[in-house]
Order: sequence, then structure tokens, then C-alpha cells
Amino acid sequence: MTAQAPQQASRPEPLDRSEFKTFLDIPTRWMDVDIYGHVNNVQYLSYFDTAVNSWYIENGLLDPARSETVFLVAETSCNYFAELLFPSVVSAGLKIEKLGQSSVIFRVGLFSGKDQSTAAHGRFVHIHVDRHTRRPMPISGSTRAILSTL
Repeated sequence: MTAQAPQQASRPEPLDRSEFKTFLDIPTRWMDVDIYGHVNNVQYLSYFDTAVNSWYIENGLLDPARSETVFLVAETSCNYFAELLFPSVVSAGLKIEKLGQSSVIFRVGLFSGKDQSTAAHGRFVHIHVDRHTRRPMPISGSTRAILSTL
């Protein structure tokens, strides 16, 4: 009897721009590029963070210096499909995959300029916490209503 190889999960595919609800343009920086001439993989998660937190601020859900509650990252993942380069603009698309009692799971798509398919996309899981205790807090109805727009 021979052992069967475990089935491999299928590789995620690029997503289309139409799958995202809102976008933030982020210029690439000289320091984002590595020795291989493209944006280094660690910068992609920085773009995720910038897109999500900019959206929170723009929609009145976060004052970084004063909010009594904040969202902290609990998990990230990223799938890469095409290189991002300098100089260029990354268009970061956002949508919410799941809105829990005290958590939000975002899908963030990174597009090179006006490209229609993601150069990369990933999950960005935020936990809503008390700023001081860092303990999870339920997401209020008003915050939930704003998040639901995504």
C-alpha cells in the first residue's frame, strides 16, 4: 500500500478591480525597492496598513492620538502575482470579508496604477480594542454601520 500525497490547496488567483469598494492611491518610494529592482515584499503589508488606517481616519473611525478604542492587527497574509515598481502609484482597494463582534477581516488588493487585476492581495484582520487595556471591545452600532459600507 502506498501513501497518498496530501492534496494541495489551489493557488489564489488575482482579483479584479471591480471586486473592491474603495481605493487609496499610494506612491511608491525609492526606499520601497530592493536589490532586485521591485518593491520588496514587506512593503506590501505596509501598503495594507496605510490603506486600512487611512480609510478609518477618512471615515471618522480613528483619531490616532485620541480615540478611546483602536484597531490592532491580529493577522495578515499576502499573495503575490506581479511586481510593483518605483516610480509608480499603487492603488489599494478595500472590501470587508467579515465583520465580527470585535473584529474586521479586510481583503486588500494592490493594483499597479490603473491595472484591472491585483498585483497582490491579502487578508488584514483587525481586532477592536480599548486603547489602554488592549482588551477586545464590541464594535459599536455606529462604527458597524460605517464599516458595513465596505
